[in-house]
Amino acid sequence: MTQQIIREAPTPPPLAGQLLSKMRPPTPDEPVLRVNNIQGNILGGFNKDLQTLLFLEIENACAFKQWLKTQIQFIATASEVIAFNRIFKATRKRRGREGSVKATWVNVAFSFEGLKKLTNDADAFTDEAFKSGLAARAAQLNDPVDKDGKPIGWVVGGPDNGKVDVVFIVASDEHSDLQAEVARIVESIVTFPKGSGAKITFIEEGATLPPPLSGHEHFGNLDGLSQPGIRGRVSDDPKDVLTPRENPEDPNQGKPGQDLLWSGEFVFGYEGQDGSAKTLDDSKGEVVSAGPSWADDGSYLVFRRLRQDVFKFHEFLKDTAEDLDTNPRKVSAKLVGRWPSGAPTVRTPEKDNPSLGDDELANNDFEFNGEDAPDEKGFKNDVVPPSKDATGIRCPFIAHTRKTYPRNDKTPGGTGETEQEIIDTSEVTTQKRRLLRRGIPYGPVSPSTPDNPQQDPNFVDRGLHFLAYQTSIVDQFEFVTRFWVNNANFSDTAAEGHQCEGIPEIPLGHDPIIGQSNEGGDRTRTFFIRLEDKQGGSQCKKLTAPEDWVIPTGGGYFFAPSISALGKVLSS
Repeated sequence: MTQQIIREAPTPPPLAGQLLSKMRPPTPDEPVLRVNNIQGNILGGFNKDLQTLLFLEIENACAFKQWLKTQIQFIATASEVIAFNRIFKATRKRRGREGSVKATWVNVAFSFEGLKKLTNDADAFTDEAFKSGLAARAAQLNDPVDKDGKPIGWVVGGPDNGKVDVVFIVASDEHSDLQAEVARIVESIVTFPKGSGAKITFIEEGATLPPPLSGHEHFGNLDGLSQPGIRGRVSDDPKDVLTPRENPEDPNQGKPGQDLLWSGEFVFGYEGQDGSAKTLDDSKGEVVSAGPSWADDGSYLVFRRLRQDVFKFHEFLKDTAEDLDTNPRKVSAKLVGRWPSGAPTVRTPEKDNPSLGDDELANNDFEFNGEDAPDEKGFKNDVVPPSKDATGIRCPFIAHTRKTYPRNDKTPGGTGETEQEIIDTSEVTTQKRRLLRRGIPYGPVSPSTPDNPQQDPNFVDRGLHFLAYQTSIVDQFEFVTRFWVNNANFSDTAAEGHQCEGIPEIPLGHDPIIGQSNEGGDRTRTFFIRLEDKQGGSQCKKLTAPEDWVIPTGGGYFFAPSISALGKVLSS
């Protein structure tokens, strides 16, 4: 039998007193999160360099319940993960290096079909996307599908790949520890007395890319930025908040630019955002329910296996740069909305600024809608103050960063009567579309670069395991995908006269990174950007991508239940 991995992580309360700043304001109105009952990857985030996804089909529900009962003790809680992350950061800061403490984490989630095998009230779930499953809704997301609407080229989660009822997420910073824990789970499935009632249908490992791409995705851009802040405390101490308040000028933010959202947007059983509120300051809504009472402290998990064609993307960057008389990395920055370092183009429009990209107190401190204050020095080549970009010159409306999180842009959903109400309402409703992203790359690093695109001599599968938690797949993941990412006219701001000069009534285009077009099987996407000219003005440029650079090759919709639900409902 494989040796059990012991997780050494104390619970938050004894640690809290050492870490809470005297300057941190108390938050008595925010809920005390049931961190001992919530799975750890949802609110805390594993934040590990290595992660394996293990997918199962339940063949015998009674046997599976008995096996599942033996695995609950290994499921990491939010209490453990949050405490470990605090210790990790504290020791890294004091010792100046990583590796001082380590842990291996396991979490689990179930598809709707899997839950139906384990409980009689699965139909009480109210999210139609979750109940239908991702494969059945692939066409609505503009994924490549055949004439019958079946997704094409999927290796996991498709109708021809075997059933996916359960996914285990195993994460670690040491490969030997990761392999040992995966081996323990696999061995227990195979050797469990009288059978585990499950079989493995797919398994794949993801990993943070090695230096100099650590923290980046395969296209070369820093990933995982702009996570939402979460309201809520991890103990009875009114200062022991989940998201530290690090912006002294705005008590409604964590880091500067990181708006705080009510925890019901991500975990059931807590207040969510009120989408009809006038401002974010007064946006506390009703308690969010999944349907079944036992679903509280759980969360929906979206998994997308996204293959990345690095060569084709880099080739597009280089060819476009030559046509526009600029450099490939600037083209990339226009399409992404950030430079490779993570520095936002809204604040550094003409060149990358790694120090800005590395600064967590500055790299998200910006908005989109509205004009910047006058500055005698000008903004062309300097890092600008926290700024706005109503015309889309610095960060195009189609940029991935702006499409997936338009901040205070006027997007579909704003319903106020005056312009100010539309802006406020738009930002309030935008915050109801946020996701807690927990993705990680998979596959080897490409030899390609934007300056020197290189194709692999043989086919290499690389990309991203996209993972995201939320409490409404319909109104969060699918809304962002359908009405922003894939919507050529998603911004009402642009519709009010900020389109490219000389090209009236144009669509702005799809998200050039993950957006998809599937009109009659045509995958061609067009998008418009502005480039500064040598006279200090701007020119509108239409770009065309004849094929996708990011290709869905699997996925599923899952529910990550609480620890108590695992024991009292799903394994009893």
